[in-house]
Amino acid sequence: MVTGGTGYIGAHTVVELQNNGYEVVIVDNLSNSDIKILTQIETITGKKPAFVKLDLRDKSSIIEFLKQHTDISGVIHFAASKSVSESVKNPLLYYDNNISTLVNLLNSLTGKPVNFVFSSSCTVYGEPDTLPVTEQAEIKKAESPYGNTKQIGEEILKETANATDDLKVIALRYFNPVGAHQSALIGELPNGVPQNLVPFITQTAIGKREQLTVFGDKFDTPDGSCIRDFIHVVDLAKAHVAAIKRMEAKEMAAAYEVFNVGTGNGYSVLELIHTFEKVTGKQLNYRVGPPRDGDIVKIWGDVSLAEKELNWKAENDLTSMLSSAWAWENYINNNPF
Repeated sequence: MVTGGTGYIGAHTVVELQNNGYEVVIVDNLSNSDIKILTQIETITGKKPAFVKLDLRDKSSIIEFLKQHTDISGVIHFAASKSVSESVKNPLLYYDNNISTLVNLLNSLTGKPVNFVFSSSCTVYGEPDTLPVTEQAEIKKAESPYGNTKQIGEEILKETANATDDLKVIALRYFNPVGAHQSALIGELPNGVPQNLVPFITQTAIGKREQLTVFGDKFDTPDGSCIRDFIHVVDLAKAHVAAIKRMEAKEMAAAYEVFNVGTGNGYSVLELIHTFEKVTGKQLNYRVGPPRDGDIVKIWGDVSLAEKELNWKAENDLTSMLSSAWAWENYINNNPF
């Protein structure tokens, strides 16, 4: 069961699951995705995943779904709102969509043995004291409601997994997913104005957006802009498969585990922009604006634990990330959904 499976990371993970022989059923309310992604997944993998349109805020619908799908042994939970800036403006939306849905899902799964992978985030660390940040770093007060929902979600899952023998959980703390599948048939497709950096870059480069804003250039970083650990979405998708396999092989050291998933390298926003220009030959129209509320200045991860325990490692570099994102933007421009 892949919740939010027609979304950006979800769709790429469904591809990797099907390529590894898993039977997948996607649950999604299509609030920030398009049903046509199912056809794209079928073109890539040769198989169309099962799909049920369902809003996880409706607990009765989840219960009915599970009655119809009694053979589910694993859940990968992506369904959530994900914009830091939007969460600052509309916190109740985030607590409703990110927390109540998780509680509904866990309540509905009570008594069913299940392996559960949670889509967490490096935002749980807040502004880290030391870099690279490890899984043992202090969990500070969240910088945004979005980050807080990920902290709360992890706490709910840890406490629930420790209270029952039925639930095994791996929380993957993502850094910043970018890029698209090498086929250019699936990629990041936000509804409306993009909330993430790379789709805003590609939409500006192709002419859909007039100008890109860099939020601050006076931070304590080499070029003054924020620094992030960017990871190719296909590498991230493969980490979910590795997590499921770890649980199936009963290799977990505890009922609840956490892993950083990134490259271990930090790149600034301006560095990303200039690399995109170099890779694509497109000059970007950008300006520097004021910093955004809730943004962390610099963060990148120590990913050695995931490499060791999940037998997983990010393989794609920044050039691959940005060239694939540009290929996807060109595809979607010529083949609009």
